[in-house]
Amino acid sequence: MNQMGIIITGVGGQGIILCSDIISEAAIISGYDVKQAEVHGMSQRGGSVISHVKFGNKVFSPLVERGFCDLIIALEELEGLRYLSYLKKNGKIIVNRMKINPLSVLAGKEKYPENIDEILSLSGAIFVDGIKIAQQAGNSRAVNLVLLGAASNYIPFDENAWIKTIEKRIPERYKEVNILAFKMGKNQLRY
Repeated sequence: MNQMGIIITGVGGQGIILCSDIISEAAIISGYDVKQAEVHGMSQRGGSVISHVKFGNKVFSPLVERGFCDLIIALEELEGLRYLSYLKKNGKIIVNRMKINPLSVLAGKEKYPENIDEILSLSGAIFVDGIKIAQQAGNSRAVNLVLLGAASNYIPFDENAWIKTIEKRIPERYKEVNILAFKMGKNQLRY
């Protein structure tokens, strides 16, 4: 494999950086060269957060160029739409069925777009009900691991690399529920 570019996006507090860290570490375990970069924005206030991860035989830049992204993991629908232009032809976008009003909407300056599902569907988006699955796993905060599990079906690491990385990155008391959330997300999209 030459390279794979992944964008993880959502709003502050959804665990975007943890997802990118897990992908990066699983890539290293799988023998790839990895580069990673994050833009936090106003993450402390529910603002947009985006993380880029590239891995392959040799990677020189962490940033995924517009139109060259192999996979987008969107933990919030509007954020998925915001970065849709990065997706390459035949790329995959996995979208959590969640709408979080940005500050501009909360302040009454803008309206939340009504046709996001349609636009994302036309781009071949794969929707996942991350909250429902995370709740079934035992912790509604594990949505990021549900989406990561779903996305893992399109990332060429074996399951041991994923589990080993999750075990290393997640605090002991949350490991079991997060591994379960990951596996339930993976099984949602297994074809």
